[in-house]
Amino acid sequence: MTSTEEELRYPIGKFQFIQPTEGLRTDCIKQFRIAPDALNDAVKGLAQEQLLSRYRPGGLTLAQVIHHIVESDINAYVRLKYALTEDIPEVKIAKQDLWSELPDARSASIQSSLVLFEAIRIRWADAFESLNPEDFEKQWRHARYGPVSIDFLLQSYVWHPQHHTAQITNHRKSMGW
Repeated sequence: MTSTEEELRYPIGKFQFIQPTEGLRTDCIKQFRIAPDALNDAVKGLAQEQLLSRYRPGGLTLAQVIHHIVESDINAYVRLKYALTEDIPEVKIAKQDLWSELPDARSASIQSSLVLFEAIRIRWADAFESLNPEDFEKQWRHARYGPVSIDFLLQSYVWHPQHHTAQITNHRKSMGW
């Protein structure tokens, strides 16, 4: 992958886990609450043909990115629940490339995904705020990373919509929108 391809694909860099503190957790939860507004701002005023444009060659359309964000959040929210209620559960990982090709994910109609993203983010934040410090250490098994903690889930899902929102805003800038 060339430097330019890397920048288009990871405009804010790849996810990096940071040793958690209570302050970091509090900040992450705040980021959960503001992510929907940032995404809404990123897509505000885009026409259907713009939503069907690809943010990079071979990448998803902007609409597919939005649908992907919410689908990923839904799956990960369930992982949180499994990790809180089971002993290191093995959780299935979605085949995101195949999901993005399904008719609903190829649609330029993004409003329901934006509403769902806002709703799931409120649930995430409320759930995280209800946890005690020991809960953040509970784990679930990721197919690629092995056992990961709720702290990992929290941090990675702060990064995830920021990463994709940056793809959208960078594409808008490059296209002069």
